[in-house]
Amino acid sequence: MKFMTTWSVRPEAIQEAVNRFLSGQAAPVEGVSLLGRWHSVDLSHGYSLYETGDAAALYRGAARWSDVMDLETVLVVEDDVAGAALAGIYKP
Repeated sequence: MKFMTTWSVRPEAIQEAVNRFLSGQAAPVEGVSLLGRWHSVDLSHGYSLYETGDAAALYRGAARWSDVMDLETVLVVEDDVAGAALAGIYKP
């Protein structure tokens, strides 16, 4: 399953978040694959796309950053999955 995390760095924690990122601590935990990560140009927020079947691993990864960032993670599906589901509900 794929999960999109939207994160925003707390203003008072920017230096700590940068230190962790530059020291390699932003790598996903075991059992989670990072498919992509995007940063806003003003350093205020960003997006990460993960793939995992292990919700506990995803939780562990988020917990490592919860003291410096506000995180929101949602399960996402691609167009083919969404289209098939919608076609089954809203038959054209």
